[in-house]
This record gives sequence, C-alpha cells and structure tokens, in this order.
Amino acid sequence: MPIRRTRETAHHRTLAAWLLAWLAVLTLPARAEDDPLKPPAIETQNVPPIPAELVERLQQYMSVRDAEFRDWAPDGRGLLVQTRFGETAQLHRVYEPGGRREQLTFFSEPANGRFVPESRDGSLLVVMSTGGDENYQIYRLDGSSGRSVRLTDGTSRNLLGPVSEDGSRMIVASNRRNGRDTDLYLADTRVPAWSTMVWETEGEYWIPEDLSADGQRLLMNRYVSINETYPAVLDLAGGEKSDIPSPGVGPTAYGALKFTREGRHAYAASDAAGEFQQLALIDLKTHQHSWLAPDISWDVTAIDVSRDRRRAAFTVNENGASALYVFSGEPVEIEGRLEFATTPPSRIELPLGIVETLKFSEDGMRLGFTLARPDAPADTYSYELGARELRRWTYSEVGGLDPETFIAPEQIRYPTFDDDEATGERRQIPAYFFRPRGASAEKPGPVLVHIHGGPEGQYRPDFSGFDQFLLNEMGIAVIRPNVRGSAGYGKSYLKLDNATKREDSVRDIGALLDWIATQPELDAERVAVIGGSYGGYMVLGSLVHYSDRLKAGIDVVGIASFRTFLENTSEYRRDLRRAEYGDERDPEIRAFFDRIDPLHNAEKITAELFVAHGKNDPRVPFSEAEQIAEKVRTGGREVWTVYAANEGHGFAKKANRDYLYAAIALFLRERLK
Repeated sequence: MPIRRTRETAHHRTLAAWLLAWLAVLTLPARAEDDPLKPPAIETQNVPPIPAELVERLQQYMSVRDAEFRDWAPDGRGLLVQTRFGETAQLHRVYEPGGRREQLTFFSEPANGRFVPESRDGSLLVVMSTGGDENYQIYRLDGSSGRSVRLTDGTSRNLLGPVSEDGSRMIVASNRRNGRDTDLYLADTRVPAWSTMVWETEGEYWIPEDLSADGQRLLMNRYVSINETYPAVLDLAGGEKSDIPSPGVGPTAYGALKFTREGRHAYAASDAAGEFQQLALIDLKTHQHSWLAPDISWDVTAIDVSRDRRRAAFTVNENGASALYVFSGEPVEIEGRLEFATTPPSRIELPLGIVETLKFSEDGMRLGFTLARPDAPADTYSYELGARELRRWTYSEVGGLDPETFIAPEQIRYPTFDDDEATGERRQIPAYFFRPRGASAEKPGPVLVHIHGGPEGQYRPDFSGFDQFLLNEMGIAVIRPNVRGSAGYGKSYLKLDNATKREDSVRDIGALLDWIATQPELDAERVAVIGGSYGGYMVLGSLVHYSDRLKAGIDVVGIASFRTFLENTSEYRRDLRRAEYGDERDPEIRAFFDRIDPLHNAEKITAELFVAHGKNDPRVPFSEAEQIAEKVRTGGREVWTVYAANEGHGFAKKANRDYLYAAIALFLRERLK
C-alpha cells in the first residue's frame, strides 16, 4: 500500500505539474507568428494576432475595387482598364459602358500597359516588375495566340514611352547600359531583337513625352527637379537635339508636352509665365509661347490631342481636385498669336475628384479617363464630344457596403508659424478634413493625420477604403494636409522646404496640432500620424518634435536618415533626390542631415511607433526601417514592425496589403481608444 500510494502521489504530482505548465502556456499572450492571417512573406515583431472580427469588417473596406482607364481599343470596340479580381491588378477589356470586364492578363505580378496601335487582334504592350523591385520589363501579349514575349532584357529598368501611330515602334527609357543613366531607345514592338539608342545620357535624366505624327521626332524633357526642366525636340534619324528655350526668368519647369498634327507646334504645361504651369502653344521654330488659357491660375497636369489634332483636352489641379477642359477646332492666328477659335476652352462639369490617364479615342469623338472620387472608388468614364455628355463605363464593387455611408472631405486651411511674403499675412496650409458622422463637442473623437510623400507630392481627393473604415467603424477623423513643399500651389510654395528649410514642413504639422486643439469635436489628446516614403520621414520628424502631443506614429517605407538614404538608394535616382534634399557629400549638408535626421534623434521619440517596409524597395532602402526600429527599441520603446519579403516601395499584393492595414487598425485601436 505505501508503495502504491507513493506511485499515485508521484503520478498525480507529475500530472498536476504538466497541467499547470499547459495552463501557463494557454495563458501566455499569443505570438504574431501564430497568427493564421499573416501571409507567408510577412515578418513581424511585437504585432499580436489580429482579432478575427476586426479583419472581417476591414476586409469589406479593403475589397473595394476600382477600374482605371488605360487605353481605347484600336478596332473601336471598347477600352482597356486595369482592375483587380484576384491577388494583383491585371488588364481587362470592357466593350460598352456598364459592360462586363473581360480579363486579358493573368500574371502573378501587377500588370499595366496599353493596346498596340493599329493591332486589330487586340495585342497589348504589358509592363511589369518582380516583387516590387521596379526593374520594369515590357512584354508584347499577342491578341490572337495569347502568348507573351519579353521585349526588354529582363534585368534593367525599362519605362514605356510614346508609341508610333502605326504601332510598330516605341520609345523605351532604360538604364541597361550601366545601371545608372537612363538612355532613350527606339525599339520594335513586335520582337525583342531590334532596338537602337537614340539618346545617350550622362548624369542627366530625360523623359520621353511624345512622338510626332510621322514618327520622326521626339518631344522630350530633361528633369533636374520639380522646379527645373529643359524641353527639347530630338530628330530620331539624325540624332540632333533642338532645345526649346523658356521665355521665363531663371529656372522654369515644363510638364506635359504634345505635338500638334503638323508637328510645327507643341502644347506644353509651363510655369514660365508665373507661379503655375499654364497651357502654352509653342512654335517649335521661333519658340514663341502663346498662352491659351491665361486666366486659369492652377497647374495644368495632363494634355492630350486627338489623332487628327483637331481637338485638345487638358486637366487642371484646382487645390487638389481636377478640372477638365476641351478645345475644339484647329488653332488659328489672331493678332500674331496662335489661339483656338473656341477660346476660352469649354469646361466639363465633374464631381469632386481626380482625373487621370486622359486620352482621345482614334476618331477623336470620345475622351477617356479615370475619375477617382474621395467618396467612391475610381472608375472609367468617357466624355462624348458629339452628345456632350459624361458616360460611365465601369461600376466598381464596394465590398457589399452601402456607398451612401462613404464620407467626402471638407477643404480647409489652417494658420502656420510664419507669414506669406507675397501677402504679408499669416501663411495658410491647405488640407482635406474627413469628419466622422456624429462627431460632437460632447464626445470629441481621435484624429489620424495622414501625410503624403514626395516631398513634391500632394494629397488629392481620391478614395481610400482604409480612411472610410476609420471614419465609419472606429470614429477616427482623418486630416490630410498639404504642407509646404507640396505640389499644386505654385512654385514658390514648392521651394519652401528645400535644403536647410526641411524641418519647416514638420513645423506645419505642429501648427495642425494647434488647430486640432481648437476644434471642439476633435480630441487633441488622441492624435496619431501616418505617412509613406517622404511622408514616413515626416512621421518620424513629427514624433521627434511632438511626441508629447502625439499618441503614435506609423512609418511606411519611410526615410530615417537622409544621409544613409541618399548613400543607399538606387543609383539611377540618387542625383535626382540630391537636387531636392541636398548633397550628402557636402560637409555642410551632411552636418545638417546629422542634426535633423530622426535616426540621430531617436531618443526623443517617446510616442508609440509602427514601422512597415518592403525588403525589395529600390527607392527607400529596407535598411532605413531596420535602423530606426532598432534605435527606438534600444531606447526602451516597443516598436511594431511589418516587413514583406516580396514587396518594394509599398505593399502591392492584396494579401500583404490587407494584413498591413489590419495591423495598423489594431495599432490605432489600442493607442487611440
């Protein structure tokens, strides 16, 4: 009996110990590695498993689809759109307004492109990169056989430029010669065997803009910075370049460029006459600039000309939103100036939003474009010039949600810390304010400040399913400021953050925090910031200066140190970024970077931090994320990190993107609620 009792006691003790150990395991917090919702390519640290209820509701908002216009079909039967039905965006054909979408490409990577002109079988030129590396390759997808052939080398970075009217030749901007300089090539659109360099660059960056109707001349633009470009005409046969001198004083910038039909003139967006890039018609022999719409004091963002060159259309950026204008009839000479007979141009009335990818159909009677609205996903539209009416071609799905619940923003301006030299009054910063329904002074709600990248970017009012989720499901207000240095508000505004003025844009965020404190329906004690790329730097800079006023910051593919960023970014873009940020090889600029870089001020970041990055990022190297996360953790702060092995400068694959935003939503729920 004693022996039996001893055995039972030992057995019970062993069993009890095992049960206690198992209970201890059960009560341990779950690890992110155990999260079944996390895609295989995602690596995390400190991110807990995402609650299923949050994922399920957010999934509806993230499943909102869009359909972006890409081209008119050469045979006149419908158009091409880019949309996503699976994991990545692919190319689809739509034959009539409101018709079904016929999927044409089925690649594992996001596919963009256009029809081959004059191809009656619907052949495509398709542009793709791998894993977000941005080393784009160009393919021809045969419309009859469905077979694709790669036209570029498979390793270098290749950008598809203008294509000849007969569809046989294309301009390709490629860094294949040395990996650094982007040269221009004339290539065959049918086979990969033939291409010839037409312009060799050395430390310069030329953008191919338009081919003349006969395919013999190329309009191109040398980009130095957003404030300084140099347009020219290149004779493709002889290789001679003819510069187009600017009538402006000092450096000027040119945007879109298009030939007229006869090729003697070119349409251009240029700021040579003032603060904004206005529409000009340039005589390519005399270089005289005739300003076609001088009363429009906003930037012209896109230009297209009908194939017969009897119509021209252009878009204007009015405080972020798009306005669309059309000229009809050939330009005529009036008192020594070339103008259209229908001056001023006709304005096409559109809802608040952004117009992109503007293109006339081959007969010139339809103008196709994407219209992206802040309270509806982007869809493809056309303006029918004969009927003078707007037609909607696609009706994108909204994840089973009620589109009436989507919230449009208010346009606001708030005062910042300095005065506008032009007016002598306190400078006002433009912003878009999304206000949740039911927000009130009795129950002030939290705020997310979303800062755009660039830095020469601009928030423009388009649709974000994640914004709508925050507004409708979490009651979080969203404010998207266009701090100094943003495009769209004149070239003087663009220059306000250059070089050693870099932190003045961060001070604009401090001024926004002051403004939030004056709004009774907003809780100034519960504010977070989010931003990507340069916006990621802005997030980190804001946390350095305003951690006492911010609960959290979310840095997506952001810059932690301008010095290491410039040293490690892809060689083909390094000098372009130096023109904006300054040259880190200059001792004075290097010392300035060391003084302001968040990496060297990480001890001041006491608010909570979330860092996300793609490991294949060619723009902002992945090392930027690693070093800031490690530095802040070394200071004793917990940092949530989400890294993707198959992404680059942003998360393009749906599974990765859905997980990232679910993690961000959880992070905000814990920090702001």
